[in-house]
Amino acid sequence: MVAAGPRMSPWASRASGAENLDQALGLDERLLIVTAAAVPAGWAAARAVARFAPQFRGPTGATMIAATLLVFGWAGVVVPPVGILAVSLALGWALVCLAVIDLISMRLPDLFTLTLVGVGLAVTFALPGAPILDHLAGAAAGYGALAVLAWAYRRWRGVDGVGLGDAKLLAAAGAWLGWRSLPSVLLIACLAAFVWVAVRFAVGDRGALRARLAFGAPLCLAIWIVWLHGPLVL
Repeated sequence: MVAAGPRMSPWASRASGAENLDQALGLDERLLIVTAAAVPAGWAAARAVARFAPQFRGPTGATMIAATLLVFGWAGVVVPPVGILAVSLALGWALVCLAVIDLISMRLPDLFTLTLVGVGLAVTFALPGAPILDHLAGAAAGYGALAVLAWAYRRWRGVDGVGLGDAKLLAAAGAWLGWRSLPSVLLIACLAAFVWVAVRFAVGDRGALRARLAFGAPLCLAIWIVWLHGPLVL
């Protein structure tokens, strides 16, 4: 189950720290904003995917607009403050782009992952009372955890098993969410990846258990869930 009460979602902790700088919008207003923003944002996402994975056939513009609308609508339902909503839409857009690029090309461009690290730290630093040290530690711990795992796997098997793009994406998670949220991100991502592989296997894809897994996509989903709803309560 997700956290409630005193363990707020990351966006809620920022909104409470900037309560005099922001204002809440009604649900109808938020949904109008996100719907209007989703069309150009989805088109831009399709262009970004084509730019960073030109050798692969990516989803159509209409598909990217639909995916962006889904993510933006999710944020519109959950996030009332207008300033935090704008930040959430930017994060959601980048995660959509990263997930699709990883799914079709098995790579996570530095331009997205490292920019997310910087923006996440900047957002944390800009708001009053935000625990910047927790987020700096989160960025370092996120990268270090998967980088060490990648090194250990390479030494053990002689081949790459975890990409450094995943490590940089987990660093971005730490920058946006803080180090305390990283276990929740990893657990949700692993569960999502397990379900995805199990579904593929169940529908007859017998190679699903041996195929390479684009772990960046479930990581993106996990980051988004924890940003909007908070870390897991176990």
